[in-house]
Amino acid sequence: MSNVTRLRHALPMSQDISVAVSALDKAIADAVGAAKSAGLPQGLIVGLLHGHANAQTHQMVTE
Repeated sequence: MSNVTRLRHALPMSQDISVAVSALDKAIADAVGAAKSAGLPQGLIVGLLHGHANAQTHQMVTE
């Protein structure tokens, strides 16, 4: 896990990181909005997001 950066150690964050975080946040919000508009149940949306978060955490821990 040596390639994981804690944000508090990277403060102040560079402009590149701020732009990437904003873009990620917007993409997630847009995808959730599209899923809601398509009629997906909220529980399914939450479950999918939670599953991806767990998978990414597992990947960071095992690398």
